[in-house]
Amino acid sequence: MGTANHGYAQQAQEEVRRLFPGAAFRYLAPAEVFVMEFPVASAEAVTTLRDKEPIFLRHIQPVDAELEAHGDAADIEALMNWAQSLPASRFAPGLPVAVHVRKPDGLALPYANADLRAALQETLAQQFGIEPVVRGAALIVSVYVTGDKLYAGVSEPAHNLSDWPGGAIRFQREDEQISRAKFKLLEAEQRFGLDLSDFRAALDIGAAPGGWTSLLLERGLRVTAVDPAALHPSLLGDHKLTYLRKNAGDVRFAPDSFDLLVCDMSWNPKQMARLVADLLYALRTNGLAVITVKLLHGKAFQTVREVTAAFAGSLELLRAKQLFHNRDELTLLLRRV
Repeated sequence: MGTANHGYAQQAQEEVRRLFPGAAFRYLAPAEVFVMEFPVASAEAVTTLRDKEPIFLRHIQPVDAELEAHGDAADIEALMNWAQSLPASRFAPGLPVAVHVRKPDGLALPYANADLRAALQETLAQQFGIEPVVRGAALIVSVYVTGDKLYAGVSEPAHNLSDWPGGAIRFQREDEQISRAKFKLLEAEQRFGLDLSDFRAALDIGAAPGGWTSLLLERGLRVTAVDPAALHPSLLGDHKLTYLRKNAGDVRFAPDSFDLLVCDMSWNPKQMARLVADLLYALRTNGLAVITVKLLHGKAFQTVREVTAAFAGSLELLRAKQLFHNRDELTLLLRRV
């Protein structure tokens, strides 16, 4: 089963079809969740999807069982019976196991996801002695509930592409948070295996109102924020911040001034790429760049090709991913060459 950001399932399926010619798809939630059938064994499919991870495929889960759903308490009983039938060899006593339960938006059921999750956790704990957890699981038991089917499977977190239900990573909003854009950089840090505190000096292009700047400052970096618009007043007293209230095209820096460059601008991707390319002299060799790219309607793959072409010879693309907190955009991780 695959999940993409709403409206981008077609792009995810196209990427999967390139990896597996002959793959077939069946929607469970329009433009978002779908069953994938591969012309190869499931283990081989999972390995390929991990090694050549598609940009628009956010999450996968195995379908080990496809049970009839009745929309009543019998669904919970059916899943408990399925859980009891699982091989004991997969569940060592004390093994940390997470249970993920999802359903399409708007589907009304007489039981909540939490009811089903609690029943499965209790069943697995009694049957195998596992330790139910929310984070840090060694195995994930995944269930997707539709009006007529229950799709269930067991997998290691790495085999799901994300260890959050459906890849929908959640962060707690802070009382003084400047903008939700901060979540995009937090998610990129996790999904790309970064530790922002490892960097020393960052250039934030198009920084206002300061969501990404605030996170970089929290991680202890010296940050140069560039934007003609105003930064949030709460940032201005930070001694590690240099704020240039200018257009990015009007600023100049000493070569190799930064080891991290970030850019989250709501601009045409070609214009954004030109601005960033003109400032790459200030990014040290092997320095990293985290950049969001706005996707033009119906031209997602073309947009990615054009932006990466604009950086050819200067930036090496390491990862490209449409993250949960992206909307009509995706996030690139690049290295200065």
